[in-house]
Amino acid sequence: MSLIPSFFGGHRSNIFDPFSLDIWDPLEGFPITNAPSSVRETSAFANARIDWKETPEAHVFKVDVPGIKKEEVKVEVEEGRILQISGERSKEQEEKNDQWHRMERSSGKFVRRFRLPENVKMEEIKAAMENGVLTVTVPKEEEKKPEVKAIDISG
Repeated sequence: MSLIPSFFGGHRSNIFDPFSLDIWDPLEGFPITNAPSSVRETSAFANARIDWKETPEAHVFKVDVPGIKKEEVKVEVEEGRILQISGERSKEQEEKNDQWHRMERSSGKFVRRFRLPENVKMEEIKAAMENGVLTVTVPKEEEKKPEVKAIDISG
């Protein structure tokens, strides 16, 4: 399996992964300067960082969602074994007399979708959030070992 480092996002992705629905964006990570403010706000938080690892027992997704309450995040499974993780960080309310010196924290919506392999237990998916990290655990079905039957040799 060949992992290609991303020069733009600092994360690694497998471009040959048949389960991933991620689309490579060569402009990811670059500031959008000519876009309207609503587009910049949505784009700033559009790509929540996700790690996906496979253990012998499960597929485990870890999503960085700092500053977001669990009520603002959705974990859904669609037909065709599509896992969708989405959420929204609201923009901070501006008071009339406030003077902002710097605004670097991003706000907006994010949606990430992944095609799960066939060997998962869809009805046993669990999600938990702790310290700004959402962990989604998708248990795998046990591999069925082929039965080996000894045959007596006569003679």
